[in-house]
Amino acid sequence: MTSVAADRRWSFWPLVPLYPYGQRQTLRRELVPGEVWSFEQIQGVFYVCVPIRMTVVRLGDGGLLVYAPVAPTEECIRLLRELEQQYGPVRFIILPTSSGLEHKVFVGPFARRCPGATIYHAPDQWSFPLNLPLSWLGLPGDRTRPLPAEPSSAPFFEDCDYAQLGPIDLGPGVFEEVALFHRRSRSLLVTDSLVSIPEEPPAVTQLDPYPLLYHARETAQEAIADSPEARRKGWWRTALFSFYFRPAALETPSLGETLAAARQAPDRSRRALFGLYPFRWQDTWVESFQRLSRQGELLVAPILQQLILNRDPERTLQWVEQVCQWQFERIIPCHLEAPIAARPAELSRAFALFRDPDQQVLPAPDLELLRSINRSLSQRRITPPAQVQL
Repeated sequence: MTSVAADRRWSFWPLVPLYPYGQRQTLRRELVPGEVWSFEQIQGVFYVCVPIRMTVVRLGDGGLLVYAPVAPTEECIRLLRELEQQYGPVRFIILPTSSGLEHKVFVGPFARRCPGATIYHAPDQWSFPLNLPLSWLGLPGDRTRPLPAEPSSAPFFEDCDYAQLGPIDLGPGVFEEVALFHRRSRSLLVTDSLVSIPEEPPAVTQLDPYPLLYHARETAQEAIADSPEARRKGWWRTALFSFYFRPAALETPSLGETLAAARQAPDRSRRALFGLYPFRWQDTWVESFQRLSRQGELLVAPILQQLILNRDPERTLQWVEQVCQWQFERIIPCHLEAPIAARPAELSRAFALFRDPDQQVLPAPDLELLRSINRSLSQRRITPPAQVQL
């Protein structure tokens, strides 16, 4: 019997060095009884940790389809084998994005743990700084192929339809995401295009609440203490970091102030980042979170709004129209909350700002950093200019 630490070991973390590095705990949840399961882990930078999700659906003629694999630790694979024993082996693995390295890096190792599965990927794959073939990224060449342009040609079409968002030209490469509709469960699977931000910390973030508690403090001198209120406070701030990078309510002390505060911190261990806490929050941060979360309403992530989808709003809205033809009842994204009870009308409403920029619901001060990045990328001709200002 392996130890818990060995069960959760992820040896390839240096490829994408995100916390929790060499250890990744997996939470499996049944989202639709007997039909859809979520495998969740966390990842982040500087204790800004959010869920990343793999979704598994049951196929009508036996076996399983995996959408957007996560790190195939021994724990993750053991939980997957339990489903395989009941419903049959993994037959198909879907890499639904062309540019999301945090999703792409797991596909090769995961495919090796499922030797009978065929891997289908979003067509326009690329990598940076070198554009390497997928086989160099660990995907087995004899079992890997692009998703057919016509979904009816896919071998899993009786169970799942799909629609491609993009390609959207980003300069160095393209953005592309494939949404999958599992007919029997009426579930829409998406990667990064949509999220719902819950007020309570997602369950997987509470398996080890330390990152939440780290950000719940006001100063480096404040001891880390666990409570439901502290976890919630840490989660709200984590969400603001994740979506805005630098929300308007955040101030950054000088390096000298940060180092002086660290010397007085009650915990200067490696886990406590040696006492470093380079953040100072204004009282407006609570209102900022509430305007971001909007009680869990569907949201196009600010990063996608400001840096990606605004470069081709017409193609984005064509995808929205195509996806809204499916009669889904829930949406399962690769991040944050899932499942989200939502139908086509709610999805269409989330993209309303691409039809009318005045529908932007997020405050301009919080979006300022992303907007400045957008301007800089365009001025330096790294990416094409945005076609709509959001």
